[in-house]
Amino acid sequence: MKTGILLINLGTPDSPSVSSVRKYLTEFLNDPRVIDINPAGRFLLVNGIIVPFRSPKSAKLYQQIWTQEGSPLLINGIKVKNLLQEALGANYVVELGMRYQNPPLESALERLRKEQVEKIVIVPMYPQYASSSTGSSVEKTLELIKNWEVTPSLSIISKFYDYPGFIDACVAVAKKHDLTKYDHILFSYHGLPERHILKGSAHYGGGHCHMGSCCDAIGKDNVYCYRASCFATTRELVKRLGIPEGRYTTSFQSRLNDKWIKPYSDKVVIERAQAGVKNMLVFSPAFVSDCLETIYEIGTEYQELFTKHGGEKIQLVESLNDNPVWINALKDMVTAQ
Repeated sequence: MKTGILLINLGTPDSPSVSSVRKYLTEFLNDPRVIDINPAGRFLLVNGIIVPFRSPKSAKLYQQIWTQEGSPLLINGIKVKNLLQEALGANYVVELGMRYQNPPLESALERLRKEQVEKIVIVPMYPQYASSSTGSSVEKTLELIKNWEVTPSLSIISKFYDYPGFIDACVAVAKKHDLTKYDHILFSYHGLPERHILKGSAHYGGGHCHMGSCCDAIGKDNVYCYRASCFATTRELVKRLGIPEGRYTTSFQSRLNDKWIKPYSDKVVIERAQAGVKNMLVFSPAFVSDCLETIYEIGTEYQELFTKHGGEKIQLVESLNDNPVWINALKDMVTAQ
């Protein structure tokens, strides 16, 4: 009997056209785990305001990162799927599905069903757990499986922010750069609304989270806290790379308003430049594949902010993509289930 491996990433538009981006954003932003307000309010906000105004702007950004092969996130996802299949061998069936758009989770799961797998290992490709990414991906997968006549054994890897193989892979990519050449190192993670963190804390009884020093260590009260997990990933990387205190910052990007988790990456970039930092190295350890948020937001937008305020060069550390150390880490993770 074979074991199925379901790799899940967030998704990407089918093309950088306005219509494709509109379709992607409509599905993505109408997810109640992403915008967690009352359904009527979400419908009006997303479909009446955000999508109509944001789609043309986002399409222009996607056009900046699109390659002849297509979306970097999808290209890398397919490469990882194929390499992991090769590494695991004939007793495994590896499939890739996107939470939003293509290739759809439905198709990936249908292929696993037809292979009559005895077990499915579900791997949301987000190192740090968040309800809006991991939670949503798992919820959708279980929703699709629940109507199967035969439900195979299921195993879910809901987080791997401190998994030794993941850290090894991040270190392997980092070593392509000479860290001594940079005045400051930024660990920039995708942002979340503060209310998402507080809701997660409430799940374990509440009263634990205060968006501060509670994230300095992982314990039973914050084992699934996204913010604490991000700081934990930074601590592991700093230790492995020998980065001294005072030369690095953990921050959060892609904020929509001032009620998102802090500190904000764009503000840190400006502050460091104004403080005299000339060369900055930026990690993005919330992403296992390069995408709009890494290639454009960090590589282009932050570079412009940095030079505008006195800095010279921001160097993005590429995501894990199809790095061999990362493929080996994935192999070890799924075979351990």
